[in-house]
Amino acid sequence: MYTYQYGGQNGTTHKLVESKDLVVVRTKEKSLEEMNLSTRSRSFLSNMIPVSAFPEASVKIYRVLDPDRDSPLRRRNEIRKQFPTEDGVRFAGRVLKDPDTGAIKVYTENFFLKFYDHLDLDQCRTLLVEMGLEEKEKLQFAHNAFFVEAVEGTGTQVFELAQEYLQKAEVEFCHPEIVEEKAAKSIHSMQWHLKTTEINGRSIQQHVEVEGAWQHNRGEGITIAIIDDGVDVNHPEFSQAGKIVAPRDTVINRDNGMPKFSMENHGTACAGVACAAGLFGATGVAPEAKLMPIRAAGLGSMSEAKAFHWAADHGADVISCSWGPRDGVWNNPNDPRHTKYYPMPDSSRLAIEYALTHGRNGKGCVIVWAAGNGNEDTKYDGYASYEKVITVSACNDHGKRSVYSDYGAAVWCCFPSNDIHYPLFNHPRPLTPGIWTTDRVGEEGYNPGGLDAPLEFGDEKGDYTPKFGGTSSSCPGVAGIVALMLKANPALSWQQVKTIIRASCDPIDAVEGRYNAEGHSLFYGYGRINARKAVENALKSQEPVDRFDIKGTAFFSKGSRVALQEGQLTMDDHRANRFIGLKLHLTPLHLDLDIQYRLFVTKLGATPWMTNGSLAQTPDKRRKVIGFAIKLSGRLAKDYSVVYHAKIKGQEKLAVGRDGSVCGTDARRGKSILEIQIEVVAR
Repeated sequence: MYTYQYGGQNGTTHKLVESKDLVVVRTKEKSLEEMNLSTRSRSFLSNMIPVSAFPEASVKIYRVLDPDRDSPLRRRNEIRKQFPTEDGVRFAGRVLKDPDTGAIKVYTENFFLKFYDHLDLDQCRTLLVEMGLEEKEKLQFAHNAFFVEAVEGTGTQVFELAQEYLQKAEVEFCHPEIVEEKAAKSIHSMQWHLKTTEINGRSIQQHVEVEGAWQHNRGEGITIAIIDDGVDVNHPEFSQAGKIVAPRDTVINRDNGMPKFSMENHGTACAGVACAAGLFGATGVAPEAKLMPIRAAGLGSMSEAKAFHWAADHGADVISCSWGPRDGVWNNPNDPRHTKYYPMPDSSRLAIEYALTHGRNGKGCVIVWAAGNGNEDTKYDGYASYEKVITVSACNDHGKRSVYSDYGAAVWCCFPSNDIHYPLFNHPRPLTPGIWTTDRVGEEGYNPGGLDAPLEFGDEKGDYTPKFGGTSSSCPGVAGIVALMLKANPALSWQQVKTIIRASCDPIDAVEGRYNAEGHSLFYGYGRINARKAVENALKSQEPVDRFDIKGTAFFSKGSRVALQEGQLTMDDHRANRFIGLKLHLTPLHLDLDIQYRLFVTKLGATPWMTNGSLAQTPDKRRKVIGFAIKLSGRLAKDYSVVYHAKIKGQEKLAVGRDGSVCGTDARRGKSILEIQIEVVAR
């Protein structure tokens, strides 16, 4: 058993076990299959089946077959000794896997290590020397953060070393570089998602009103970063002057975002959905936006973290991520991956935080994420469930949920994609093959071209595919709409963009969507995003306002919630539950006025201040919320006050608060808060 920790000394511990029949082989240039191996090595290779690959690191994982039906473990160990004797092989070793799902994990002899902020750079580097670590790179997305390497041959001892380093008083975070094969969020099966279209004699009217948004702008000057497996920038839809900005390969640290291997087709299709120019055969949602193609490595790699840092530092306005942990099989409810939590590493989390705080001159890059394609809850995906990203699910050409699409509280909105006919779930046959978008030029890509291609794959030249789909396609669609919003109102922060999207969705599938009191559906978020509404709401957010109101929701320990109605939250029906959380937001959204709020909890004190639509909650559900405070911020805060009252159990007189003062009950008695009233008034 091997363990590692995300979140520092008090973080979460994750376990891996050794696989007895898998072996990892890292080569220098050619793959094993291409090498001139010795007779003994060739005999071993004939009984090895490749099951996973990390081509950017020249790594393949093989399952070892034992023709003598003896011990796969014994044969695997023979292979570990034999293959390093070959000139073209750098390493052959153990493979670790998740004990619950069997997901393959590749560890390196590298670490992510962050010292506490009070140390200076010289102190950090002295400590690295004392630890016996070599500095590979000083990371820029977090203070005192390093990508470091242990002594060659350390092997699985990296897990013990990481735990040892994490116990040092100077170390805030430390974990080995653990990489899993990144799963693209697509299911490969005409541009009906942009406007009403007739396909095969049927009128498809399940679009997002992009043409209405284009009456305001087409995204000119806004930059969309596609972090993926590279983008074919030679495609005619991306080749016009000025379209491509700051391309990067964070795997090999080169200013080139092109795909490197034959299977790297995904990023090109995603880029087309977001911002294809529409000059020849496919139009993106924001056709005049600029494209920043960033090629990154596997899930959890340092390359992944550096991609966000690069995007933020080189002018990305929107970052689109159509990938994540491998999903469970969508039509197999017994797949253990459905309920296996995949955490986000500290390295990636800090890099994303950097993009949110430093991108767009402090307004933050807007990060859009694909929900996933496993027909499972996003709460088990540490990437898609991260509350600061915009998580997108998939809906189909019937205006219903795509059968494979992930769901959950993290889903913010949905966007059209492909679907699958599945009678067992009473799921109808789709009307279209999927989303028409760009493909790698010529024979490479999803569409190899040829005379039969227009019918089966796309165009005859092989430059487009009609079958792109999954939440992979939905995610860049929303990224394109965000680009249109930021062109309409460049002053929007990432939080304001997220709030405006909430108010710019059409609640589709009203019955099966099961929207709650807040207007949120686990399947569709706040509904199918409407591009025209989103752009027009972005424009309105900077107009003068005569009156502001507050909306929101109170959360309770047993999962129930109450919506704020006309400035009042009545909680009497929840007396058996503990009040544990609060979300508030101003309406209408305005750039110059915002709302902040926090809770006061028995024995724990005050929670951090949260802003406009974020969740303020007690970190321990066993503790009671005994008070709250609300304040306004921004240029207009001097013109308005926020006044709030609380009805306390057993008390006749209402508690009162104003402009950041505490409103609540006596901390020693901890009586329940039964009702909240909030109002914004002119001074």
